[in-house]
Amino acid sequence: MRRFFPFPHYAWVLVLLGAMAGCTAPRSVINSGKVTAPGQIRVGFNAGGNIATSPLSQLDDITKAAVDALAREDSVYYNSQIDVASKALVAYALDPVGPTFDFYVRYGLAPRFDVGYKYASGAHVLDAMYQFMGPTGTFDNPGAGDWYGSVGIQYAGQQSGIINKLFLNKLQPVIGFTASRRDVVIPLIFSKSFGVEEEKGHIAFGAVYNHTFIKYGFEPGRLFKKYGEDIVRVDAFTERNNFPSFGIFVNGKIGYRYVYLLPALTMYYQNYGSYPLLENNVYSFSGMTIIPSLGLQFQFGAGKSK
Repeated sequence: MRRFFPFPHYAWVLVLLGAMAGCTAPRSVINSGKVTAPGQIRVGFNAGGNIATSPLSQLDDITKAAVDALAREDSVYYNSQIDVASKALVAYALDPVGPTFDFYVRYGLAPRFDVGYKYASGAHVLDAMYQFMGPTGTFDNPGAGDWYGSVGIQYAGQQSGIINKLFLNKLQPVIGFTASRRDVVIPLIFSKSFGVEEEKGHIAFGAVYNHTFIKYGFEPGRLFKKYGEDIVRVDAFTERNNFPSFGIFVNGKIGYRYVYLLPALTMYYQNYGSYPLLENNVYSFSGMTIIPSLGLQFQFGAGKSK
């Protein structure tokens, strides 16, 4: 077993490349205050990015060269670089950085109420929205008023594939990191219509609350620690935690009747809390997350107003 020496830092570039197809938490808000009218279907897709300050700062402390060197060892002693890598893995699982892509479909179940399904970068997402303010008409039978308000709830689940595309996954045989998360998102949305019943689009804004439940653990396979003359395997463990996030957003819809372009920007602040790591180390994380996106939406069906 050989002792490892650190390499120069350039991980902030590599993480953007390594996470190109990674899983990211689906927390962007693209909806308006007007829900889908009964009988109507909206289908669309969005592309964007999840830019989180905390995992980026942790990943900058370790390089791809360092990870490659550790991964080639038959056995590895626990050292400062393993500590940095495990810290970066937990930070990344808390808020994965990288590009995002999602496909979704929404259906109007009743006046003032619609539901949706989204497949977002490996996560399955279910949501529902209730419109408490504004008309519930259609393009051909509009109601009075051009301001809308709604509240929604969204549930998303992600499994251990969170880090599959990150360059730190090469350390899996050494430290055996696993993680899964569940996110509940509650947006409060207000919007102003362009044309009757958002015929030409909308501008929307509001606040959003997110709560994340995370389970993570380490099962070291080739990681050891020296205690005097003795060499022992580093202990495995599993932990659970949860944390709130608070955000604001603005989005728009530009088009006419059946086809729209959807730009959006969502920003969160979160105190992720404290997390035990290998060898009884404990670290705390906090930071901002910025989620820009751009999408295309198609609307089908005349809808029914009430």
